[in-house]
Amino acid sequence: MGHSVEAADTPRLAASAIADDIGLLLAKVRAAGSVLNNRALADFGLRERSYSVLRLACSGLEPTQRELADFLSLDPSQIVALIDELEGRGLVAREQGRTDRRQKIVLATRAGERLHAQAEAALKACESEQFAALSSAEVNSLRALLQRTLWG
Repeated sequence: MGHSVEAADTPRLAASAIADDIGLLLAKVRAAGSVLNNRALADFGLRERSYSVLRLACSGLEPTQRELADFLSLDPSQIVALIDELEGRGLVAREQGRTDRRQKIVLATRAGERLHAQAEAALKACESEQFAALSSAEVNSLRALLQRTLWG
């Protein structure tokens, strides 16, 4: 087996062959991260999905609703519900697309930008907590490897 898990709080089943399965490892890291992130985001009335929409609305890229659904791997109806919620709170606004007037782009309001900045700081602390066993260089390498896996 190729894994070298030795920590005192390592579950006994980490010695099994499945502990080498990248899919399982990614799923477990993702699940643990979601718990941390949603706990921190609750202070801002957000969850990971609504935060992701808000973050992209703050990106300056003027995402369309379709782009948001595709990028976040969500059904368009889920995106509409998330945008409706954020819009109802005054955090984002839908505007007519600049290049295609039939498309609706999603932009953050000033209140959305302020809330995003606060939530982003909280999530950076969560990332630091989750990956405390890794050096900064290792975290950066992990990020780069995952991005390359997704987008080449």
